[in-house]
Amino acid sequence: MAKLELVYFAWVRERIGRARESIETQAATPLQLIEELSARDERYGAALSDVSALRVAIDQELADFDTKLTGAREVAFFPPMTGG
Repeated sequence: MAKLELVYFAWVRERIGRARESIETQAATPLQLIEELSARDERYGAALSDVSALRVAIDQELADFDTKLTGAREVAFFPPMTGG
């Protein structure tokens, strides 16, 4: 098991009800992490179910949902950013 710091932004944070948390996980990718979180509590499923409406960062770098979490310390979930 790995210990990860999870960070949530914007409407993701609002739907889950917290800005950050530390968890122990066996997930190997962000997609597996979403599946694990969704199984724990329906708030995660509601906030994270549509990955096309989400972006993920691993240790503050944009990543794909199938990127390996090996060695990661932080995973952040947030909606796509718009430019101005």
